[in-house]
Amino acid sequence: MTVVSNPVSDEAFFSTADGEVFEPGPLAQGPWGATIGGQLVSGLLGWAVERDAGDPDLLPARLTVDLLRPTFLEPVRVQTTVQREGKRIKVADVALIQRDTVVSRASAVFLRPTEEPDSQVWTAPVSMPPLPEEPVELPAGIPMFLWAYGKNPDAGAPGVDATEWQQAENQKFAWVRQVRPLVAGHTLTPFTRAVMCGEVTSPLTHWGTGGLRHINADYTLTLSRLPEGEYIGLAAQSQHSAAGIATGTATVFDVNGPIGSATAVALAQPPNAFNPRGHSA
Repeated sequence: MTVVSNPVSDEAFFSTADGEVFEPGPLAQGPWGATIGGQLVSGLLGWAVERDAGDPDLLPARLTVDLLRPTFLEPVRVQTTVQREGKRIKVADVALIQRDTVVSRASAVFLRPTEEPDSQVWTAPVSMPPLPEEPVELPAGIPMFLWAYGKNPDAGAPGVDATEWQQAENQKFAWVRQVRPLVAGHTLTPFTRAVMCGEVTSPLTHWGTGGLRHINADYTLTLSRLPEGEYIGLAAQSQHSAAGIATGTATVFDVNGPIGSATAVALAQPPNAFNPRGHSA
């Protein structure tokens, strides 16, 4: 297997001069119009709350992102507030502010690891397809490397616009790797990597025979441990939809096995609303 550990380029999605106001670059545009992509909104919220409220002795165990309004391709400001700080738990909120309005927000729970109980608990068995053979060179403009499994569960295919997920018969999977910095001058942490990759839960679970017909309104990531390595795996577990409101859930993996779960609540959209801008790997 070919593993490319270096990013496609050093061009980051955001730059910042003071660590509070972030300027989106050209690659920050998402697939739903002239706005910042949800993966990057979630990533910046996770990055900021870990920077401002993180503790090396605590695990970022849960992040819930509310996508309140479209985030335009304009500067955004972050604001973090610690709501509770105890011996075993810390709770913090973080907001993205644009045009003096909160456009997205997140709440995070940090927990202190302790001794694992000596007991067994039932869980549904789930496993990922093997890591893909990654090309030595990736297209320069891609936002991330994504390999999708669905229609072809053994081989899969590259890209967020692959036809792999445009079916209903097979369980869907994805291996995702971030290929460029989120914020210029800052290395991706394992938590930020998981947050950014986990946002793929929405297209993974909501993509069906008619394409991607739902846009997520929120997204929750839970972790029992931080991921090891650059690859994050997602295995679709369920999708329930009625009256245009859908909930999709996936199990989150690293190269060593399951590490948590992710859930995306979404609203139905017109057939041609989703436009992945030709990114195919």
